[in-house]
Order: sequence, then C-alpha cells, then structure tokens
Amino acid sequence: MRWWQWLIGAFVALIVVTILALFIFRTPDTDAAAMRDKYGGTDSRFVDLGDGLTLHVRDTGPRNAPALLLVHGSNASLHTWEPWAERLDQRYRIVRLDLPGHGLTGEDPARDYSTARQVEIVDRLVRVLGIDRFAIGGNSMGGGVAWSYALAHPARVNALVLVDSTGQPDPQYAEPPLVMRIARLPVLRDLATMVTPRSWIEQALPSAYGDPAKVDAAAIDLYWELLRYPGNRLATIDRFATPNTPATPEALGRIAAPTLILWGIDDRMIPASSGDWLASHIPGAELVTYPGIGHLPMEEAPDATAAAVDRFLSGRKN
Repeated sequence: MRWWQWLIGAFVALIVVTILALFIFRTPDTDAAAMRDKYGGTDSRFVDLGDGLTLHVRDTGPRNAPALLLVHGSNASLHTWEPWAERLDQRYRIVRLDLPGHGLTGEDPARDYSTARQVEIVDRLVRVLGIDRFAIGGNSMGGGVAWSYALAHPARVNALVLVDSTGQPDPQYAEPPLVMRIARLPVLRDLATMVTPRSWIEQALPSAYGDPAKVDAAAIDLYWELLRYPGNRLATIDRFATPNTPATPEALGRIAAPTLILWGIDDRMIPASSGDWLASHIPGAELVTYPGIGHLPMEEAPDATAAAVDRFLSGRKN
C-alpha cells in the first residue's frame, strides 16, 4: 500500500469514528416548549424587542416601587436572582432577564454577544417596560454589563450593585474556563455545540460555590438543560470567542452612581482581589465581603446579601 493510500484510509477511518462518536455521545437540544413549561413560571414574560429578539423576563413587585434590574453571569440565567426577588420584591420592582444565549431567551439573531450589544439590549428592555430610572446590578459577566450600562446611560441609573463582577483587566484566573479554551479551537468548538454531557456541568458547577455541597441535582439539571436550549450552545461558543471588554481606571472613575460591591472571599472564578480593585477605582464605592462564600453570593448567602442591598437602596428610592 502506498503512503497516500494509507493516508486516505486513515482520514476516512477518522471521519467514520467521528460520526460514530457523535451518534453515540450526541446530546440534542432540549425542547423549547418543554423548557418554557418547566422553567418559565407564572411570573415569566417573553418581551418582543423587535428584529427577531424576544427576551425571557421576570418583572415582580409593585409597579410604583423603586426598580432594580438584575443581570446574571455567564452561562447562568435569571433564576440566579430568585433568592433576592423572594426577599426584596415586596419593596422593590425586581426585573431580571435572560440575556441572549442564555436561559429561555435563546440566541441573538445578530450573533453579537459583545458587552456593547448587551448594554443596548438592556436599554431596549427598560424602554419597553417604561422604566425611566432604576438601580442596576449584575453578577460576574452581568456585573460588566451593569457598570458598562451605568457609564453609557448615567441619567437612568440611580445606583449600581456589583456582585463578583468582571472588570479587572488581569484578575489572575488560575486557569481559563474550559468552554473558553474550547471556543478558541475550531474543530472542538463545533463539536461542543453537539456533545455536552451532563457530567461537564456536574464537575464544573460546584467550583462556583464556596461550599460545593450546596449544588444539588436540580441545579445541575437547570444549567445543563438551559445550556442545551435551542441556540444557546452555539451562542456560548460565539460569546467566549468574543474579546473581553475590561474596565480601565479612567472609565470607572466616571461612574457617578452610588455603588455597592459584594464579593465572596472564596470565589474561585474571579478572585476577591478584583473586588478591591473595582472599589479602589469607582468613586465612593462600598465593598462588602463574605467569608466562605464563592462566586454566587446572592445564592449562597441570600439573607445577608439581600439585606445589604436593601440597606444600600433604601435611601435612594427615586
């Protein structure tokens, strides 16, 4: 057998093995209607923003109360804010949304997952909802959207709440997230839109908590099933392939809104030193830290963090 015949045979064998592996291990998209029934809830709304984009939104609390809009982090959903909504929506109008590529919203028809695009989408939402002035909060990636929104629309923001937020240019990650590394590899990124075993979530999600034992089967199913909501996997790969937009001291110095920063000391994803860095550059920012808590303080310490937010916002109800 000549070398080129061997090479062709090996290539064909590789294709056959790949097809068989996809057939065996492929994890299909979840059914959109079934997911809306399972995870939508009676408080869910699907808000048409035009251009083929419909956001999954929950908007609870008195219509005339001070509004607090909450933006989740990467690969999360509006469900991450439910502990705060349960504790605060008697006194505040709590708006939370699934950003495009997350939860029950699905992909952005424009396939643009930049921070600027997310800021635009948040602004379109509040205008549709008729909210002129509000507090905005965000966790992780959502924190980056929140402070970026405060810079872009200062007249609309009366307070800013950052929870383990992105922003610091070099936060000294121990290792880039697996999905970020996959997104940079052309073949693997395509495979990841078809093969996403539950074991990946089961292994990765506990690292977001100070106490990994707090992660139960229902939480793993939530993340796994919503990641596989139609369009979300491709959107995730696109998003992680999009360059980050870190903060600069000059930009943060222009934030005029009173700012509260909450941080889990045991955050393995964005170190607590990033909270110090943000607090040092946002004028007048207040930093509150929580020992033993990881990347999601609003879930791990809901009573303490919701009380801190209520205290912070109670004097700014306009």
